[in-house]
Amino acid sequence: MADINMLKRKIKRLKEEKNAIILAHNYQRVEVQDVADYIGDSLELSRVAAKAKADVIVFCGVDFMAETACILNPGRIVLLPCRKATCPMAAQLPASLVRRAKGEMPDIPFIAYVNTLAEAKAEADICCTSANAPKVVSAVARHEAVMMGPDRNLAWHSERVSGIRVVPVPSNGYCYVHKKFRPEDVKRARRIYPDAVVLVHPECDPEVQELADFIGSTSQMVKFAHETDASCIVIGTEIGLVERLRRELPDKTIVPLREDAICREMKTITLEKVVDSLRNMRYVVKIPDEIAERAEKAIKRMLSL
Repeated sequence: MADINMLKRKIKRLKEEKNAIILAHNYQRVEVQDVADYIGDSLELSRVAAKAKADVIVFCGVDFMAETACILNPGRIVLLPCRKATCPMAAQLPASLVRRAKGEMPDIPFIAYVNTLAEAKAEADICCTSANAPKVVSAVARHEAVMMGPDRNLAWHSERVSGIRVVPVPSNGYCYVHKKFRPEDVKRARRIYPDAVVLVHPECDPEVQELADFIGSTSQMVKFAHETDASCIVIGTEIGLVERLRRELPDKTIVPLREDAICREMKTITLEKVVDSLRNMRYVVKIPDEIAERAEKAIKRMLSL
């Protein structure tokens, strides 16, 4: 393996040569987060990119995130450093399934979680994030019901908060990382850290959400962790966020709810692949214009809220 410091120097030089910006999701490897210009959640990073004066956007995340950056930044080159950086949950909602669901329930709005591929967003009425899903549900609901996909746990959370029926599409969509968390994990954490606050992601199962002190997206967790008076915080999401918060809050004890909450696909991106991506301009994210235009409308309807 190449020397990390040498790789970081190469990345810095290549960024300047290409007029590039590096965006890293909260779940990325520590060393990849270290070379990023910005760290955050997928939509947050895409919006940052739109304001940056860069010709090239290197998105260290998974496929749907790079697609969203591409949609919101027409005219820029968006690179995904590894072709294997795909999201299994996003793949659970193909465009055909959205079309079928809308055909079966034509009077009910379809909300596509931003964690979907562009083809699914293009078929949806509007998008949502894990942070604003209940708000989007309340804004678009007609006949007191909406459809949402692909994560059934986010649909459950949105229904619980909004009081509006949310039909999950598919009925069993899930994130394999957040499915790892169990109520026993929360109970164990409370025994070991009785004064801690427990934060979990809305992609966790309902039984886990009900035991938490706070339910939120990764960006909401970061905000909560910075603002809370609690000195010990238990994090129920992918391990990368724990590593970020430990760097940013050295005076607080940041504990993972599970040590094995690892997204394999996120971790496929390495410093070597970032170097290769910048040097050889790969892999360029391309979306057919017609799909990009329709997906952009769904995203912008959400942003307008």
